[in-house]
Amino acid sequence: MSSRKRNSEIDEVTVGRKLMTLESSGLDEPGKESVHEVIKYGASSLPAKHYDPDTTEPIGSGLQDLDELLSWNLSMANPFNVAKVPLANREPPLASTPRRTLVSHDMMGGYLEDRFLQGAESEAPYVFYHWQYIDVFNYFSHNMVTIPPAVWTNAAHKHGVIVLGTFITEWTDGGKMCEVFLKEEESYRAVADRLFQISHYYGFDGWLINIENTLSETAVKNTPRFLRYLTDQMHERLPGSMVLWYDSVLENGQLNWQNQLNKSNSVFFSACDGIFTNYNWTEQSLEDMKAFSGAEGRMADIFVGVDVFARGEVVGGKLETNKALELIRKHDFSTAIFAPGWVYESIPDKASFRQEQDKFWSLLADFLYIHRYSSPLPFVSSFCQGFGTNVYWRGKVRTADGSWFNLDAQQLQPLYYRDTLEGEGWLRTRGCPEDAWNGGSSLVVEGVIPSTLTKVCARIFSLQVPLSTRTFVSLIYKPSPGVTVSLELKTADANLCTLTASSVQPAVLGEEHQLVRQFSQSCGQWNPDGWTVRCSQLELQGCALRDVCVSVQRDGGHLDTSFKCRVGEIMILDAESLSIPLLSVEAVRVSDVVWLREGDKLLLNATLTWEYPAQLVRHFLVHWRRLRGPDPRIPPSSLTLVARSYAPLFRVTELEVPEAPGLLELVVQPVSREGFYVPESQWGRQSLSYSEERMG
Repeated sequence: MSSRKRNSEIDEVTVGRKLMTLESSGLDEPGKESVHEVIKYGASSLPAKHYDPDTTEPIGSGLQDLDELLSWNLSMANPFNVAKVPLANREPPLASTPRRTLVSHDMMGGYLEDRFLQGAESEAPYVFYHWQYIDVFNYFSHNMVTIPPAVWTNAAHKHGVIVLGTFITEWTDGGKMCEVFLKEEESYRAVADRLFQISHYYGFDGWLINIENTLSETAVKNTPRFLRYLTDQMHERLPGSMVLWYDSVLENGQLNWQNQLNKSNSVFFSACDGIFTNYNWTEQSLEDMKAFSGAEGRMADIFVGVDVFARGEVVGGKLETNKALELIRKHDFSTAIFAPGWVYESIPDKASFRQEQDKFWSLLADFLYIHRYSSPLPFVSSFCQGFGTNVYWRGKVRTADGSWFNLDAQQLQPLYYRDTLEGEGWLRTRGCPEDAWNGGSSLVVEGVIPSTLTKVCARIFSLQVPLSTRTFVSLIYKPSPGVTVSLELKTADANLCTLTASSVQPAVLGEEHQLVRQFSQSCGQWNPDGWTVRCSQLELQGCALRDVCVSVQRDGGHLDTSFKCRVGEIMILDAESLSIPLLSVEAVRVSDVVWLREGDKLLLNATLTWEYPAQLVRHFLVHWRRLRGPDPRIPPSSLTLVARSYAPLFRVTELEVPEAPGLLELVVQPVSREGFYVPESQWGRQSLSYSEERMG
């Protein structure tokens, strides 16, 4: 991604540090061995809207008013908030899902830790990881235009979930804005065009339109035309996109929530992809909607709203939200679950959040539908939920700087549930940050094998993934005493396979097998240190993988047997991919350099960009090293890890470097989706020299 000129300025930091800018010497020219910078004091040109004024760290934000929306263009865009993950395939696809589930994320005004687009320090952040249950994710705030932080879009897209931003007008100011942009065709088309351009640039999939103020006769007449034009533009240029209308204004312009679709608001429903109803409905409301002629053939497009906070006269809510879903599904409607972050906000001890969230979603599970990830191989997950107390790599703590939060690090999420078995038996899957193979957490499979059974099987993924003729499978886990752990895979249709059964266990390979040697060579040197690495092979013809299960079998005896197995990573690859060479990083560039002086420390801040297919990597490692400092007798330093990046774009912030004059090197190391290291000769490098401005 090319860098863009910044037009705004951040405020100068006046307490304890000096802010400096640099005279550029061809920073944006790729292929140069080195660039040189002269430190000069002055204000930075980085816009405060997109960069933290203290650290220049990239941040996400919305747009506040109509003027800001209509003046938006690419020169004002935030490249760090562009989603890099394409929408994954899933079964059934959204268009074929008869009863859909939308989650509207409304938490404490929005743009909290998630506004930090490269991650944040957070002891107990809010995270969402039950993606398999939902179809649509809406990021909601009371900014006029809510642009979802890219970390949410990336996490949702990874699981095949589409993402909607929010366009809202409310109160007196909202009414004035509506009268301006809905006064004529030219004005409402200008707003719709900007909304399309924003969603297209930032990589999300549509809009929730929420007009919560009265409208004049002219404005309300133009509202369906605005919706139709926006919807048509989105569909034509972003296939699979969605525009939803929130149940608020009536066809006569009055603000009067109906809590259902009826003849007073159907004109808006007919002009877009669906309606998100208000929350104060009754079962009679659902029956009326089902009988309403305007709903015929579009039941899936009616998202019946459920306020998890249970404000007003509502059915269910809080830990009785399942009661609302039961009625909604009884009448064959879709649902919009508003503010499930209630779980987080309502508990004083945030450390118990994941346990409470798992409980909340387990109560809803009977009325939700598991969607199957269906993108092609490789299929890889280390179960990271996007946060942790440490960052692990191959079972060891790579960085121990404290608790962190970054949804870009979230891996494909398994099924989390608790099953009761016969007798005293039970089975549970849960995420756990106390130990991990890669990232911030692992999957714990635990329970009791009852005396009447010899094994239990935990289904952890439901998929529709085509398998290659020869498939390589890697399972990394920490076993539990007294049991044997293995993978059990279920194929889509047994009569298409060379095997007669739909449930198969891959053949375990020895250390000397060619595939295992190739795998080990690609991974490089590592020491599992308590982890078991099991490699196996599956040979099938014309099969698709449906389920991935962890089988836990009692080693002997007939008594109830407790177990706790920690699964670190599952990898399912086309065996031929183990011999495909990895690519090199190209065109490393440095731009937007800002220096900070904090006491006696000189701190470098700079944007680093490079070229590498993002779909081929798990992450990039950004390193730096000193090549030369003021004292030429001091030898170059070794590489020091700066951070992980999940896109070919990274903002280095507050990096302490030697005093000028100096020469340093920034290095980009790709790590493949499979976790394979790229040879050092293929890393990207850019050196940067710098000196103080000469006075006089």
